[in-house]
Amino acid sequence: MSDLSAAFAFLQVVLIDVSLSGDNAIIIGMAAAGLPRPQRRKGIAIGIGAAIALRVVFAVLIVYLLDVPGLVLVGGLMLAWVCWKMWSELRANHHAATHLAAPQTKTLLQAIVQITVADVSMSLDNVLAVAGAAKGEVWVLAIGLTVAVGFMALLSAYIAKLLARYHWITWIGLAIVLYVAMEMVWTGTHQVGCQFVSTAVCDSGALRTLSTLLS
Repeated sequence: MSDLSAAFAFLQVVLIDVSLSGDNAIIIGMAAAGLPRPQRRKGIAIGIGAAIALRVVFAVLIVYLLDVPGLVLVGGLMLAWVCWKMWSELRANHHAATHLAAPQTKTLLQAIVQITVADVSMSLDNVLAVAGAAKGEVWVLAIGLTVAVGFMALLSAYIAKLLARYHWITWIGLAIVLYVAMEMVWTGTHQVGCQFVSTAVCDSGALRTLSTLLS
């Protein structure tokens, strides 16, 4: 790959990942908002650092991973688990506020786990797109993803501050992430169902595929 082609591929990787990472920034901000203020940046940095490493690994192996039935379904279930954990925290904090008790705060490790799991499970579409843009150049992929996720970290830090100040916005963020999780579960279930029906039935959509399996 020439220097010009490599530079163009690098720019594509950055732009694609930034444009597809809006929902990731929301959930990372939500996870960090539950931390004490001095630990927010540290939690975001460590969680995103782990996510970058996993994104690069997944992008390198994406051709093989895409052939594994149920990958999207597993990602959706992982994200649903993160939603449940965050809903539990929001409910506990609401209960504490109602009863004039101290709000519940999460540990740094809890936030890091939530950020890593959520970002990886929500990044399957990002990884597919950037793997194609990188054209097999692992260094373009690694550096491009690092730069893009750095931008996302800055956005996540701002979102965390906003959510810590205006708690009601957190419920909107949770609804957005829950929608993404349910969409992934639905799509992943369709992909798994296609392994057991004809191509014609699979191509007709998820509803027909699932109804055929259940009939």
